[in-house]
Amino acid sequence: MGNRPTVSNFTGASQWVPPDGGLKKLLAALPECRGCDLYEDADRVVPGEGPARARMMLIGEQPGDVEDKEGHVFVGPAGRLLDKALAEAGIERSEVFLTNAVKHFRFERQGKRRIHKTPAAGHIKACHPWLDRELEIVKPSLVVVLGAVAARAVFGTGFKVTEQRGLAQELPDGRAAIATVHPSAVVRSREYRRDFTLFVNDLRAALALLK
Repeated sequence: MGNRPTVSNFTGASQWVPPDGGLKKLLAALPECRGCDLYEDADRVVPGEGPARARMMLIGEQPGDVEDKEGHVFVGPAGRLLDKALAEAGIERSEVFLTNAVKHFRFERQGKRRIHKTPAAGHIKACHPWLDRELEIVKPSLVVVLGAVAARAVFGTGFKVTEQRGLAQELPDGRAAIATVHPSAVVRSREYRRDFTLFVNDLRAALALLK
């Protein structure tokens, strides 16, 4: 793996993020990013997907194993649950922009398996310019934050999803936002029906804010 930079010494993505242009230009630039060490082990970068002028943007944590292999956002188990929850909430997936706070899969190997590992603060910070540029291009009216890693990227370290989920928030630029759990937490839940219902209710609250 060579001599990797430490988490605190990542250069960050700024020099690879195009300052102008649209999603097509951003997509073309993403694979060249060397802002942190995650590109070394991941199969590929996983960009955001959706309409260039979506009114709602959903921000997750990072790609999972399936997303890393296929190169598309939210196509694994958490993505399938998200699709189901969006449908129940009355939200068309094709009308929202889906992305992650970190664009490469962080994992550790256990035999032949690749086990998800939470991105470090340095990874979130290094990748943040990509998220900023997506927000600038898409200009969503509402941002839906999925889970603690995304909340850290959007709101900062003091924000607690468990305390603030489903409540209307405001970003520094005045944009409306709302936070909920990551769908992977619902997939793993021992109280699946309860937690799925709560997740759908949060998405319905997001839709109400958008309207």
